[in-house]
Amino acid sequence: MERKIIGVLGLGVFGKTVAMELSKFEQDVIVIDSDQDNVQDVSDFVSKAAIGDFTDLEFLKHMGIADCDSVVIATGNSLESSVLAVMHCKKLGVSTVIAKAKSTIYEEVLYEIGADFVISPERESGRQVASSLLRHKIADIIKLESDISIVEFKVPTSWVGKTVVELDVRKKYDLNIIGTRQTKTAPLQTDIGLKEPIKADTIIVAITNTDTFEKYDYLGYFDD
Repeated sequence: MERKIIGVLGLGVFGKTVAMELSKFEQDVIVIDSDQDNVQDVSDFVSKAAIGDFTDLEFLKHMGIADCDSVVIATGNSLESSVLAVMHCKKLGVSTVIAKAKSTIYEEVLYEIGADFVISPERESGRQVASSLLRHKIADIIKLESDISIVEFKVPTSWVGKTVVELDVRKKYDLNIIGTRQTKTAPLQTDIGLKEPIKADTIIVAITNTDTFEKYDYLGYFDD
């Protein structure tokens, strides 16, 4: 496995989690935080840990941030600190800079000054909770891009006994079926019989527009 050098600037709950997870998979992780206790919490697990100001360009150079393949700016409370950190990382030649933001305004600013990816953990976790509460048939969603996902869902009763051709799911639901499972843990079967009746309790795996399919499911369009 190729080892990467990844910097994590800021060690709140989010930053610590990122650093610890990366370290589990034997990546070289450099962490920086201004709080001694935060640094000590992860110092035994990462490659290099230091107490300091990650808005200081010279300090980042000294810590080897210029050698990083990617840097995660894991603090989202101070826009000024995040902006300086993004600018410094880009100045040092870091190819991928990921920044945490606490609002859409922060997100817009961070993209404007050069962040490659901006994430909002609170917003995403809120969406995930809402999604889990609203689901009817969806068992799992794996996002491929911002609006395209692989979805697994239990076949609606109204589909049982009908064929894929009869259901015309691509036209009706923007759904491209790539396989089926007979149980949640069963291997994926990709030899789909387009003219064979769908059996009860089948789990369908498909590629679809995330928003469109979730809307159909959340609004109960697939209810039995």
